[in-house]
Amino acid sequence: MSENEHEAKMAHPRMAAGALFLDDADRVLLVEPSYKDYWDIPGGYVETGESPRQACVREVHEELGIKPAIGRLLVVDWAPNPGEGDKVLYLFDGGRLGAEECRRIVLQTDELRGYAFHDAGELPQLTISRPVRRVTAAIEARADGVTVYLEQGAAATEAAPR
Repeated sequence: MSENEHEAKMAHPRMAAGALFLDDADRVLLVEPSYKDYWDIPGGYVETGESPRQACVREVHEELGIKPAIGRLLVVDWAPNPGEGDKVLYLFDGGRLGAEECRRIVLQTDELRGYAFHDAGELPQLTISRPVRRVTAAIEARADGVTVYLEQGAAATEAAPR
């Protein structure tokens, strides 16, 4: 097999990174993107030459105008999308945002309509199923002190079909 044939078979997934932020009542911070019809966690695509953690820090700052310490990796999710191809999503622990830090939030208004903290049980009414599963897994991973690997938003107990 030639080098070009070998490279043609290699995956070139898009990568995205986001942060799980909780408030003092253990509610999840979600943002309301103007370009989606559902709520999501703060984050976005990893740019060339950028690590997933660096992308998370940059995206949180761009979207919310704050620079909280981003903690450990909670979830890696292999999430192929028919329209966008393979994607690998990283979800980091953003920690707790207190009232003072929330007062410093300044939304990126060209991309976001709003933000709010929500109980985990409300997520299915606010977003689509894979982010619900990903955020739920991140909450559990945070509590258990582990990192979890998902495929298409679900625990990967065996190889997922392509």
